[in-house]
Amino acid sequence: MPGPTFLDGETVSLATIEEDDVAFVHETVNDPAVREGLSFARPQSERAEREWIESVGDPDSDDVHFLICVDGDPVGVIGLNRVAPTTGAGELGYYLTPDAWGNGYATDAARTIVDYAFAELRLHRVHALAFDDNEASRRVLEKVGFEHEGVMREHWFRNGEYEDVHVYGLLAPDWE
Repeated sequence: MPGPTFLDGETVSLATIEEDDVAFVHETVNDPAVREGLSFARPQSERAEREWIESVGDPDSDDVHFLICVDGDPVGVIGLNRVAPTTGAGELGYYLTPDAWGNGYATDAARTIVDYAFAELRLHRVHALAFDDNEASRRVLEKVGFEHEGVMREHWFRNGEYEDVHVYGLLAPDWE
């Protein structure tokens, strides 16, 4: 059960992640279709997800994560990782359940959290990474206004081979 809504987008709300959300997060990140777009190769245990949820709820954490909700039900997770106030930068990451793909939810959630990053957290730059074959994620970033900054060639080992990873960036002045 999602926590209280913290941010509202046009079609989604971004809610705090609570202990009751462990089962949803655990099931979603281990879904083979979802895991294909994520940057870890090992199964995630329920205990590991519980510890992750506790860590992102820590007020001293540099990360900010939310459940992406539609009509009060969770459909994914979005967050800013490694938020660095000294450099004014953070890394955007997100995933949705396969049933939620293709509805514009990731785009709306990304716009909402990017606006929060620039307006509330006073970041100067948000960047994101996407696997070469994850065209849907790359489209989300481009729709939100991210610029394709380059390719890290053969940067990630996945599915038995090295794969290129695309780097996208968005600066606060470009958002305004």
